[in-house]
Amino acid sequence: MTTTTPRGDTAPRTTFNYPEVGATREPDQLPEGYLYLRHRVLIGHGREALEAAGAALTGWRMHRGTGATVRADAEAAAPGVRLVVGLGLGRLRFEAPAEVVWTVAEPGRIGFAYGTLAGHPEQGEESFIVTMGADRAVWFTVTAFSRPACWYTRLAGPVVPLLQKLYARQLGQVLRRARY
Repeated sequence: MTTTTPRGDTAPRTTFNYPEVGATREPDQLPEGYLYLRHRVLIGHGREALEAAGAALTGWRMHRGTGATVRADAEAAAPGVRLVVGLGLGRLRFEAPAEVVWTVAEPGRIGFAYGTLAGHPEQGEESFIVTMGADRAVWFTVTAFSRPACWYTRLAGPVVPLLQKLYARQLGQVLRRARY
């Protein structure tokens, strides 16, 4: 089992724009005061599906497969890696800076979580995990907690959670096609 954890408590966390860094590691105990997103979808069966989806997920291909841009410090998710995800079109395009806070690479579970940094339109954290059960079914799960961090996400109100859910569905569709 290879599991990495959030940066040590002695590392400065001044750039995160929320205090509960690493909270998605316990998806049943998310912090209060946020909106929650939980999305789970079957993406395939067997070790090959798990490994292909895990590689697409941790290597940013999952995000890029939706049309998002990703600029990252590294080619794969690892604690401390910073990235900027660009979403939208034209004047409606925004950039969302984040940092990977934890990863997991176990025989039946692969994924990571990133937390929002100063300048992100939201405050919170999002985890992306693929798991394979005893029945060899491979599931993709997104768990997130967030709240608006700027005027335009506050103004958008209930549209933001809807867009987040649609994006999570797109990510699942990309992983269903992940056969690299």
